[in-house]
Amino acid sequence: MNTLKSVFWEYPELTDERHLQEILETCRLREDRRMYLWVLRRFLEYGRAVDALRFFSLDEIAANMNKLRLSVYASAKWHRLVEVYRAA
Repeated sequence: MNTLKSVFWEYPELTDERHLQEILETCRLREDRRMYLWVLRRFLEYGRAVDALRFFSLDEIAANMNKLRLSVYASAKWHRLVEVYRAA
């Protein structure tokens, strides 16, 4: 089962894990913050935590959460996840 479909249901080209990794690597190298933050937001809003953590480190997520327009639920969930996993 491709869990990326729950994150990018209307963007089938982004449901290929290798292709998505390449896009993120390019964004990180070129410092393309707009695309990088868009992908991160999609993961935090619609993806499972285990999938988000496959593509983004906990430090990346924590550093960028305040730059994203997350729902109240997603924001609370991720603030708690960062708090718990950083303490572990």
